[in-house]
Amino acid sequence: MRAPRRPWTLRTRLVVSAVSLIAVVAAVIGSVTAIAFHSYMYGKLDDQLRSVAERAQRPPGPVPQALREAGPLGFVGGGGQPLGTFGALLGEDGDVTASKVVVDSGLRAQESAKPLTGEQQSALESAAPATGEGARSVGLPGLGGYRVEAASTAEGYTVLVGIPSAEVSGALTTLIVVEVCVTAAGLLAASIAGTVLVGVALRPLRRVAATATRVSELPLHSGEVALLERVPGTEADPRTEVGQVGAALNRMLGHVGSALAARQESETRVRQFVADASHELRTPLASIRGYAELTRRAAGGTAGPEPDPVTRHALGRIESEANRMTGLVEDLLLLARLDAGRPLSYGTTDLLPLVVDAVSDARAVDRGPQDRETRHRWRLELPEAAEPVTVRADPDRFQQVLVNLLANARTHTPPGTTVTVAVRPPARAGGPVTVEVGDDGPGIPAELLPHVFERFARGDASRARGADGGGATGSTGLGLAIVQAVVSAHGGHVRVESAPGRTVFAVELPTDRVPTDRVTTGRVTTGRVPADCVPTGRVSVDGAPQD
Repeated sequence: MRAPRRPWTLRTRLVVSAVSLIAVVAAVIGSVTAIAFHSYMYGKLDDQLRSVAERAQRPPGPVPQALREAGPLGFVGGGGQPLGTFGALLGEDGDVTASKVVVDSGLRAQESAKPLTGEQQSALESAAPATGEGARSVGLPGLGGYRVEAASTAEGYTVLVGIPSAEVSGALTTLIVVEVCVTAAGLLAASIAGTVLVGVALRPLRRVAATATRVSELPLHSGEVALLERVPGTEADPRTEVGQVGAALNRMLGHVGSALAARQESETRVRQFVADASHELRTPLASIRGYAELTRRAAGGTAGPEPDPVTRHALGRIESEANRMTGLVEDLLLLARLDAGRPLSYGTTDLLPLVVDAVSDARAVDRGPQDRETRHRWRLELPEAAEPVTVRADPDRFQQVLVNLLANARTHTPPGTTVTVAVRPPARAGGPVTVEVGDDGPGIPAELLPHVFERFARGDASRARGADGGGATGSTGLGLAIVQAVVSAHGGHVRVESAPGRTVFAVELPTDRVPTDRVTTGRVTTGRVPADCVPTGRVSVDGAPQD
């Protein structure tokens, strides 16, 4: 299969078109000139030939005795004939019976002519014109091209007279060669000049394209965008074709800038509303939880009657929903702060203790009040080396990333699923640190996979635990959105791969600009690997390696 042909640039097309047009015009002019020159020169040659034919028919003035004795071809050696002029006497059957050709016009009379060879006579017989037909071009071996005409003498003889046309043919050939060379040189000069001139003429268009390219490279999908790029006024003059393109691009950029400003203003209002609403809702939600707990305690005291089951259930539901609503409000408030670009408390942080604590917490939450064993199997894979795995991160926020990923795996997989948390150091100097949270559950539906990091994105029942799986109440739909926002704020990125039986969330954090002389571990509280977690290497926690 042939590779696609590379398209021509606009400059190439313009130069090729202009040079092609010049070539066509030059070819037409050269052809007309050559045809006119050919007609003129051969016309002059035919006039000279007719003069020779008239001399053969009736020599002017008194005929010398020597010419009368020479017969019908006496005019050939009679002097005054051009070099190469010949005469041939034709018989009744059209064969040449006698011939003479001038070989040296400087000799006397008959000494200047000699007969044609047999080969030359045969060529002349095969191409000889008839009397009254006019001149015809004939080629004679050894003599070259001739213009030949038949004439009848006063004595009734038919004589062929011819004069050489080599000089005229040579002049015509020289003219054609000169025209071709001049045209080729002119086309070369036109190509060079055209390339330069078209390049200069298209320079404003390249500046317009450069402006459009710079705009296309701006991150316009989110955040505050200042669209200040414009085509310079010299390239936006609507009186020129390029200026019309530049002016149209400026108008489009103005409209896009206005739309982006309106979008930013709307997002700012929504973000501010979410932040204000979340902040204002924290107090009433805390009051609801407090009054519900107070009512439950008062109803269960010794002074009052024992509350009936319906009341106890209602109070439990009030507390549960208030707690869930509080978590949702806290998540919304955190996202609003991250969207607003609030700075995080960065520090050089060892990830290993954070991962160990997060797995310990997830394992504790995974065991219900009546359960002696966890509903999931938890597996921990840590690097074998004793050195800490450090990144520049906010330990509290990154701890929340781990908690959300583990809660997502715990909530959306059935009991018995194995959840694996792996920490992978940089594969090369300056490479990223990778933290993977995977499970062997049913996987994420293909239609949901591109949207898992969107806010309030929820999976279907195939990946969620049912009521019999431990009473999970579901999630707010903001956990993975918070994960992506926090990881992006750290300069990293998170990706997900999922198939039935395997789902992996991978968080990559940069390790550049991390000092190695001091490591803080953030809020590490345990430093011990849970008994039912399976570490695959050496764990370094609080400076004490453990196998």
